[in-house]
Amino acid sequence: MPKLFDFKLVFMEIPELIKYLPITLKIAGLSMIFSLLIGLITALIKIKKIPVLSQISAFYVSFMRGTPIVVQLYLSFYGIPMFLQYINYYNGTHYNTNSIPPILFVLLAFSLNEGAYSSESIRAAIESVDKGQIEAAHSIGMTNFQALYRIILPEALIVALPTIGNSFISTIKGTSLAFVCAVVEMTAQGQIMGARTLRYFEMYISLAIIYWIITIIIERLISFLEKRLKANERGVVDDTNKRTAEAIR
Repeated sequence: MPKLFDFKLVFMEIPELIKYLPITLKIAGLSMIFSLLIGLITALIKIKKIPVLSQISAFYVSFMRGTPIVVQLYLSFYGIPMFLQYINYYNGTHYNTNSIPPILFVLLAFSLNEGAYSSESIRAAIESVDKGQIEAAHSIGMTNFQALYRIILPEALIVALPTIGNSFISTIKGTSLAFVCAVVEMTAQGQIMGARTLRYFEMYISLAIIYWIITIIIERLISFLEKRLKANERGVVDDTNKRTAEAIR
């Protein structure tokens, strides 16, 4: 009678799956960087209430938050080549849609998706910054950009960091959907290996262990960064208050 569960196989296959971890981390890391930039720009547009751009950003956030990520991946994977073919047809260009690396479709979909969610947390974090600190920065001669860079963003980051950390963890786990765009990362490789041995359950246990360990490591890093940022923020606030007091004198 064959074994219903092969305990040894769970740990034997982990080294092979780990080989695809860099692809998973690459997708998650780059997507998170781009999404934070998109989220910051979208948040500032909403805060400043810029005409036209505010309506566009509201539509973007509503669409990305209101549709599943797997649908967005399909839209990216099939929509971009169709758009390039449309440009080729009407402009006489010769863009080769088959030469686009599939990982670009994944990065675009994840960046836009996470950017929509990040924009709300970033906006809330920026609006939570004490207005007195901003006024103090202006009183000592800081420009709007300097106040944003040196006062607002560091303090907002402390507020938004736990949410950003959770988003990064969700993105790492969400990369398991990258296979719909023909990208082979850890989960896709696990499915391929499971098809060879017909031991899918053991394979998914192996994947669960890897994702679990990654999540624990990231949670510890986020906690460490949060403590460091709070310590630095206290120093910046004290320095600003000191300079403000000297300016008043």
